[in-house]
Amino acid sequence: MAGVIAATPVATHPEAFDGSGIDGTAYLDVVHTAQSAPTWLDHLVSGYSTYGLALFAVLMLVAWWRARDQGPERAVRALAVPLITLAAFAVSSLLKLLVREARPCQSLHVTVLEACPAPGDWSFPSNHATLAAAAAVALLFVSRRLGAIALVAAVLMTLSRVWVGAHYPHDALAGFLLGAAVALLATWTVRRAPESLPERLVRGPLRPLLAGR
Repeated sequence: MAGVIAATPVATHPEAFDGSGIDGTAYLDVVHTAQSAPTWLDHLVSGYSTYGLALFAVLMLVAWWRARDQGPERAVRALAVPLITLAAFAVSSLLKLLVREARPCQSLHVTVLEACPAPGDWSFPSNHATLAAAAAVALLFVSRRLGAIALVAAVLMTLSRVWVGAHYPHDALAGFLLGAAVALLATWTVRRAPESLPERLVRGPLRPLLAGR
């Protein structure tokens, strides 16, 4: 089928954890569904799975631009969104090194839409899902409308990572929950900052980033 990448034998890292016993059957069901899906749908999902994170960057930019005219506090929250997202990515990357779960395409040797990563490119949790969820939750505290759009996009990104064969369902779900949890904690921390902090920042060198006028 066009758009489907035939899996070539990839040796599993000798120290890797095999997560196929958790939800390998569900993973195979999704992958087999993707194999029989229309080519246009596979191309659409694959493209979004690969490049969809750019959408969150655009939403962050729009949220920041609007927040500059809504007061220093809102502007600080908007400016914190990319930092919160990067923090979630760092936590996700650390978990990958701790868990060291082999990619499902390595453990199950299946035909998938996305090329199977090399051994050592760990599967748990999904970085894409983590980044998307963290950005969406953080954006909710800046703009409900943009946050809602981002949240839908984050759910679709999470699902797409299983559809293309890059992750088990538990990898994608864990990534989504991790990103959301980090964003909630970090946003709560930002909101707990002294009320005078935004005013002090807007009078400093960050003024062009925090004030529209």
